[in-house]
Amino acid sequence: MKSATLLLALCLASVALLASASATSAGRRTTPWHALEGYSFEAYAKEFNKVYASIEEREARRAVFEARLAKIRAHNADPTKTWKEGVNHLSDRHEHEFRRLLGYKPAAKPTYLSTAPLPAAIRDFDFTQLPEKVDWREKSVVSPVKDQGHCGSCWTFATAETVESHWALKTGQLAVLSEQQILDCTPNPNQCGGTGGCAGGTAELAMARIIEMGGLASEWTYPYRSYWGENFSQCNFSRSKTPPAAKITNFVKLPSNEYYPLLAAITTRGPIAISVDASSWSSYETGVYNGCNQTNPDIDHAVQLVGYGKDPQHGDYWLVRNSWSPAWGEAGYIRISMTSSPQCGTDLNPSDGTGCKGGPPTQRVCGTCGILFDNSFPIV
Repeated sequence: MKSATLLLALCLASVALLASASATSAGRRTTPWHALEGYSFEAYAKEFNKVYASIEEREARRAVFEARLAKIRAHNADPTKTWKEGVNHLSDRHEHEFRRLLGYKPAAKPTYLSTAPLPAAIRDFDFTQLPEKVDWREKSVVSPVKDQGHCGSCWTFATAETVESHWALKTGQLAVLSEQQILDCTPNPNQCGGTGGCAGGTAELAMARIIEMGGLASEWTYPYRSYWGENFSQCNFSRSKTPPAAKITNFVKLPSNEYYPLLAAITTRGPIAISVDASSWSSYETGVYNGCNQTNPDIDHAVQLVGYGKDPQHGDYWLVRNSWSPAWGEAGYIRISMTSSPQCGTDLNPSDGTGCKGGPPTQRVCGTCGILFDNSFPIV
């Protein structure tokens, strides 16, 4: 998150529950990265059903798109790159508009009282028994990819999605849960992760509030309304009208900047709500991504880790689910480079990125795109 103004909203959110497998019907482009030669703004506007308010706006968007397309073509012509870029529904947006999608700011001084201790299954995990890959989608405990829209609500999506998965692991029922309830009903007086709602928050803050409320309603009884970035001041959660569809009793916050606890957790416990620097993700289309600023990462986005694997050409990766619709990335997912000896960097903007007032002047952040920095999962 760069500042309460710039990165207030980068987590998009509208629960258009389009199956990630049906990429074409969900709006995912059918022209792959290697077929962009000759691709035009007119083709783009038609493919993504773009409607502009005036000729002036259309021409301004054309200029943004054509500059972005030139960078994409240059990137894809570089044989040293381990990922490919492509056009998507974000390709005609200005940088400041894209940054509104980033609405996560990890808390420097959390307001929740305590978390559950690190489970023995994680603490004592035998890494000689590590599976070659983990993909929790194969266990039918991951809901279809969602779309935050223009609201900085990624922290609510990462939370709801991870509660969904752990509820399904516990009960066998994959409930699609309400991000809007978290947005409307989670006060943030200490401004941890932003000021709440579309202005940012943290997964830990959301989980603590879900416990206080007695659960999280389904998407169907408490639907998502903040797609266009609007905050609603009233909490409409009611145990009679919007009864909880899932409950949690506590949550675990993993040790910060440590590789092995995260690896053990994703292997033994299920999907994890994680924080990342997503400021360079807008044009990602496919491959193993390592294009983040590793010297000065800026944690600004909350997403869901659903597994890991090994690409035959580009090596090990973390499998991460985003909330920018199935039209982005690999049907809504990104593969992030994974290494047992992760590089660390310094976040120079913790007052913007760590949220709570009075935080430290800098923050040590480790892993590709800062993936090891701040991660948690619920206890059902």
